[in-house]
Amino acid sequence: MSTLLDLPRPLLDVHRSALGRPWHERCASAQAQSLAVAIAQGHGLPEVLARVLAGRGVDLHAVPGFLEPRLRDLLPDPAVLVDMEAAADRLASAILKRETVAIFGDYDVDGAASAALLASALRDLGVPYRLHIPDRITEGYGPNVAAVRMLAEDGATLLVTVDCGTAGHAPLAEAGRLGMDVVVLDHHGAPEVLPPARAVVNPNRLDDLSGLGHLCAAGVVFLTLVALNRRLRRDGLAIPDLMAGLDLVALATVADVVPLHGLNRAFVRQGLAVMRGRGRRGLAALLDAAGLSEAPQAWHLGFLLGPRINAGGRIGDSTLGARLMLCEDPIEAAGIAAQLDALNRERQAIEAAAVAEAEAEMGMRLERDPDQPVLVAGSPDWHPGVVGLIAARLKERFGRPAFAFALREDGTATGSGRSIPGADLGRAVRACVETGLAAKGGGHAMAAGVTLAALDLDRFRDALSGDLAASVAEARLGEALLIDGLVSAGGVQPDLAEAVERAGPFGQGAPEPVFALARHRVADARVVGTGHVKAQLRGRDGVAVGAIAFRAAESPVGRLLLSHIGRDVHAAGTLSRDRWRGADRVELRLCDVAEAS
Repeated sequence: MSTLLDLPRPLLDVHRSALGRPWHERCASAQAQSLAVAIAQGHGLPEVLARVLAGRGVDLHAVPGFLEPRLRDLLPDPAVLVDMEAAADRLASAILKRETVAIFGDYDVDGAASAALLASALRDLGVPYRLHIPDRITEGYGPNVAAVRMLAEDGATLLVTVDCGTAGHAPLAEAGRLGMDVVVLDHHGAPEVLPPARAVVNPNRLDDLSGLGHLCAAGVVFLTLVALNRRLRRDGLAIPDLMAGLDLVALATVADVVPLHGLNRAFVRQGLAVMRGRGRRGLAALLDAAGLSEAPQAWHLGFLLGPRINAGGRIGDSTLGARLMLCEDPIEAAGIAAQLDALNRERQAIEAAAVAEAEAEMGMRLERDPDQPVLVAGSPDWHPGVVGLIAARLKERFGRPAFAFALREDGTATGSGRSIPGADLGRAVRACVETGLAAKGGGHAMAAGVTLAALDLDRFRDALSGDLAASVAEARLGEALLIDGLVSAGGVQPDLAEAVERAGPFGQGAPEPVFALARHRVADARVVGTGHVKAQLRGRDGVAVGAIAFRAAESPVGRLLLSHIGRDVHAAGTLSRDRWRGADRVELRLCDVAEAS
């Protein structure tokens, strides 16, 4: 049994930072340090990059493939997915016969990208298609009977659901009754009984042994197109430029917060290369609307592009995202991008007020009961389109799974939840559906949605708490901030950032390297923008580096910075490289600070 004496001493003696956690060196063990030396010497890599790789458990012989993940090495045979051959055959038949194909997507980034990816291939092959993205408020998530009937009346004989459909029993049964075949391309957790369909391609269905459950829906659609392309070659056809769709796969992979392991790393790495070519007019217009003049990095997809695309589905026209990705006219694309940018600003204002209310309420609850494993908040004043964002902010602020609900006049509550690594929220929600506590719901480990009676919110919270208490407790035990290395302000230079970037892309399951600055003086700190805290941190040699803590003005990190001007702190953050107008500067994106006692 371990004791306090067995635990490693925190880095810089930070036992409790502003965010209440200790700091530890990621590459602390003798084994990891030996591996770092072997990687640096064996592959001729900078020491800092070798330490980053060793800290993430990259084997010595796996280094070349990790640094340069290639689809040709990592792409599996799509046939490993259950029902893939049946899906490819049915799609090929529709293409050869020029049937009208209905595509039913979801209103988030993954759903819009998946729909656009499939629609682009059909358009390039000259196949008529109809695209339907449901309205979040009036239709809700997933296929519905009314929309299915509309698509059938429009002449569709094949219905393909993307990023949804695995739990759509009644609507898909109606599609069959109306004479439409159904193909489901999804990645959400699946029930034991699947809906009636010609094919249900979902790596998370219970009988699928492909090991590809980490893919987002766009990744599943891309593999389907690979299988379809192979099938079409028998008849002398081919999808003109299959690889051009990797920009959409990369965008969806990052925005849907799926693990950046294996194939997903290759999708994002090569998709970013496609995006930097700016060949897709819609995404080029959105990059311009977001003010991004430099080459996009993985974090730009999640923090700049994703929120703008999602804004249409949250508070505006749910079809805007998919339409933008399919748009070929630069003027029209610029107009749609401007709409999404404006909607995103409106969404930010709506979100800010709701988040302030939710954080205040949850803060008071946690004062009374600090050990609550799951937070559940709801209000009739919250827009249904921002409840997922409220949940995300609660999760970030309080470090545990959170659900936020919009309470409707008809007595129902529509909610969205976000989780922490190690606590499977989607599974817990599906259990509530199976017991009848929730009318409908589902998702994956890190995010889920649910609809239930507003009167049952307390029962729902109790059910989730009972289900997830052990996994949340275990996950929160490992809340220490892991530091990849110590640097000084003078060392935060482009060559350091360039070396670290080689280990990317970074995201869910592939944490961005964190570096600590020891005993740097807060030369300046001020609130900028929408609650960000911008600071100058100066080392003992007089060299200063810029640092920013996003959305931190009211957080412990922001408050400590603002109250320590002229005093020393330990600071931890990731590297942010700015190549604007020919300059090449690096600043620190702060994730934590601590008093330097």
